[in-house]
Amino acid sequence: MKGIYLINEGRYHNFESKSHCKSLIRSFLKANQIQTVKLNSNQLNDYYTIPHALLYDLKQAKMLLDYLVIYSNQDVNEFIYMYPAKWVLLKSYFSEVVFVEEQRISG
Repeated sequence: MKGIYLINEGRYHNFESKSHCKSLIRSFLKANQIQTVKLNSNQLNDYYTIPHALLYDLKQAKMLLDYLVIYSNQDVNEFIYMYPAKWVLLKSYFSEVVFVEEQRISG
């Protein structure tokens, strides 16, 4: 299975909480055998921080993936509210959108 994860770095005000979220996401990816994909060869990280950039790269790559993994729905609430049509389009590139925090609470 292939996927991409998105982290809203602006939401995390200190390094510890950001690295904690990254660690939990990476554990989720490993436990579910999800291989991360780099859509853009110029991309520095193995994750995205900007939904607009992710959508742009998905359009350029014309690729459908299994999972979009996000730590919390709070990471994308503002994007969803401001750009609902873009959110629907972004989700359409993935079979499933997973919020790790919700998985931890329910699991």
